[in-house]
Amino acid sequence: MRTIGLIGGMSWESTAQYYRLLNELTRERLGGLHSAKCVLYSVDFAEIERLQAAGRWAEAGEVLAGAARALAAAGADLLLICTNTMHKVADQVAAAVDVPLLHLADTTAAAVRAAGLRRVGLLGTAFTMEQDFYRGRLAGHGLEVLVPDAPGRELVHRVIYQELCLGVVREESRAAYREVIAGLVARGAEGVVLGCTEIELLVGPADSPVPLFPTTALHARAAVDAALADG
Repeated sequence: MRTIGLIGGMSWESTAQYYRLLNELTRERLGGLHSAKCVLYSVDFAEIERLQAAGRWAEAGEVLAGAARALAAAGADLLLICTNTMHKVADQVAAAVDVPLLHLADTTAAAVRAAGLRRVGLLGTAFTMEQDFYRGRLAGHGLEVLVPDAPGRELVHRVIYQELCLGVVREESRAAYREVIAGLVARGAEGVVLGCTEIELLVGPADSPVPLFPTTALHARAAVDAALADG
């Protein structure tokens, strides 16, 4: 098994899910006492969030590029950025190392296409929903991407940063997300991409009338597949 390098901590709540999933999936594939070979660089999310809010993406990208270089030096054979939003700087991170980066949007798009769907709703941070770095990547795989209206985007973003990233899961927020999902479905979404790694802490299949695409779980499965591809 090749070693998986994780650029995490954004937030650590979802990074913990990555670690659990990588090990569960490896045990599922190999059996017995097998677990994932991985190394983790966990950043201080407060520092990253300040750079996001200030629009200082190149500086945030350099922090993650430094993490990538450290993981490569530690023996990582492939890299994951354990957050959808920071894939805005994925090219900057990938350029910093010779280790391949497994792009989260690509693994998600592959799952949507495999399900035979073409029009999906997207939930995530305001950066992910409103900017082109993620929506454009999905569109490049032939997908039509719908996002909530402005009040819906504000609600989804607020719950992520003020609740989920702090480990707070509220029933009221789950109900609000259900309404946002219903609105996307009413506009023609055939499925919904949970395009923030924390959202899987809040909603699941029972909260949606159409298939959900949980990006954390999809990314982790693709990483295990890649790590085991060479035997």
